[in-house]
Amino acid sequence: MAYTRLFSTLRLRSRELKNRVAGSAVTSLFSVGGAVSQKLIDHYSARARGGAAMMVTESMASSVLQPPGARLCAFDESKFDGFKRLAEAVEQHDCRLIGQIGDPGRGGHHQGIRNPHAIGASALPDDLSWTMPRAMTIADIRQRTEHMVDTAHRLQRAGFSGVELSCCHGLLFHQFLSPQSNRRDDEYGRDVEGRSRFIREIYEGVRATCGEGFIIGIKLVGDDGVPGGVDPELSAQIAARMARDGKIDYFCVAQGAHHRSLEMHAPDRTYAPLPYRRIWRTVRDSAGGVPVYGVGRVTTPAEAEEVIAAGDCDAVMMGRPFLADASWVKKTREGREHSIRLCINCNSCWEQTTTHRPLACDVNPRMAAADEFEWQPPKAAQPRRVVVVGAGPAGLEAAWVAARRGHQVTLLGASAEVGGKARLNASIPGCGQIARIYGYQHWAAKDAGVEFRLGQRATAEDVLALKPDSVILATGSSMRCPDGIKAGGMVQDLRSAVADLLSNPKSGKRKGTAVLYDMDHSVGTYDGAEFLADSYDRLVIITQRDSIASEIALVLRQRVNRRMAMRRIPVITLAEIVRVSGSTVDHANVYSGDTTRIDNVTLLAYSSPRLPDQELAGPLRAQGISVRLIGDCYSSRSVMAATQEGSLAGIEA
Repeated sequence: MAYTRLFSTLRLRSRELKNRVAGSAVTSLFSVGGAVSQKLIDHYSARARGGAAMMVTESMASSVLQPPGARLCAFDESKFDGFKRLAEAVEQHDCRLIGQIGDPGRGGHHQGIRNPHAIGASALPDDLSWTMPRAMTIADIRQRTEHMVDTAHRLQRAGFSGVELSCCHGLLFHQFLSPQSNRRDDEYGRDVEGRSRFIREIYEGVRATCGEGFIIGIKLVGDDGVPGGVDPELSAQIAARMARDGKIDYFCVAQGAHHRSLEMHAPDRTYAPLPYRRIWRTVRDSAGGVPVYGVGRVTTPAEAEEVIAAGDCDAVMMGRPFLADASWVKKTREGREHSIRLCINCNSCWEQTTTHRPLACDVNPRMAAADEFEWQPPKAAQPRRVVVVGAGPAGLEAAWVAARRGHQVTLLGASAEVGGKARLNASIPGCGQIARIYGYQHWAAKDAGVEFRLGQRATAEDVLALKPDSVILATGSSMRCPDGIKAGGMVQDLRSAVADLLSNPKSGKRKGTAVLYDMDHSVGTYDGAEFLADSYDRLVIITQRDSIASEIALVLRQRVNRRMAMRRIPVITLAEIVRVSGSTVDHANVYSGDTTRIDNVTLLAYSSPRLPDQELAGPLRAQGISVRLIGDCYSSRSVMAATQEGSLAGIEA
């Protein structure tokens, strides 16, 4: 076996785990009224069947005093049967189910949304939402401790193998551990001993109530990125103190807080691979032999094996990669790595739940479906001739699914290589992980027998010559030139500008100033912005809105703002371009009309709302052909929409 360390056993107290891969806590919003739903059971059981040795649930409300919101209510005895069914569905696959319990305290994901009922270690505002909590009294602490011990025991009765205390990400337990948020001068403050007391009293109570066979884990902050907070050295001291009690069975080391460092929680593709391995090692060296799980952008089997072999951690936990492919472990063990749908660390999953939508994935359109595990499309009753036009994520997804159903599928693509506009984005330095989307789809399509005809833009006559029973158009979209600007010369859409730079590389930077007119605010726009900044003497971003990146969720927006700031890229907000002449660009404030000129401009690139490319639809329909529009060809949206619509089109072809 190629991954001997990854597939070695790991003992947590009296329980032996079959490998060193676990699923980390990821909020799903699949619960219904705080109860376990069938969709939630399907979601966790698919990953248990897929080979994970342990699955940690999303964070659950563990006290009647907590406002549950959309979370699972683990404190509620009336919902016990659902937790029992969940445990049975996971544990039957030799996978230990661990319930994560904790409390958000003052923490909030959203700027400007404050919780008037929040509690905290001290009366200090949350760094992100500015929520001002009520400082917990000793009576409050003891009451919460009692409730959480009761919840752990309830989960044990339901069949769970253990619990994990969430002591990271700026949540209540983290707030107690951090000197920045805990200014208490009683026995629950002052030093590591006092600041960890609340947590230690909980796990001591759980151990006394649930016994020696029950797993207790600590999801511990390794570096919260907050000045005066918990850094790796302090985290190591906390781990050493907790390990000394002999009550806990593992640490999972995570990063970030409810702060400008929230982005550290889920490092995206702009982070270096394995960005936190040194932090895991620092904690592991002080953990007194308690196993340490590393979490945070461990994506491939080789990466997982590498960090375990190097001694950075004892095992790995993965959240996003398990969303992309529930059978990640099984496929790795069986030598089928080529068939893993790899995570691209895009954080669309995070965006879904923080905008109050159920969990979903760009890469995996079948996520949490009842038949997700090793899913194969149903065979067609009558094979048909299907033509797909467009070789981007939407078209490729439709093509392989339709072909796997037994249809005869031909895919026509304008470029010589598959990937569509996603391929251009993936070609920008630092964006290569995007290629994983269409890389898997291309493999799956070839494996299913799709015929590829690439390198020529298809006409209606080309499509009709194939005598299709149905046509799926996935021809994408094009950026619309903003009013008041005429394309040509130095004025290009961002995609064309990037393509030109990639096809005509030069040593050193191009002279002059590049201006990016940002009317898109998507992550891809800022990938292009960084590339322009690297390619020109100077880049200026202009947007009509009051900030950039307004179309994306906070964890992504923070990263974009950091990237632009670290490159010292000027951002002009509340401005529109009113005149382009020669090498000058004039922009005006959208409210006052005050005008400012930028000189020595050698490129004006616009990233703007996109027009669907639908010109083939009319002529084909006029010939009586059934035509379906998917992805950006229907309406310009996200990669998630492209893969989901492509999958559905393939199923219904």
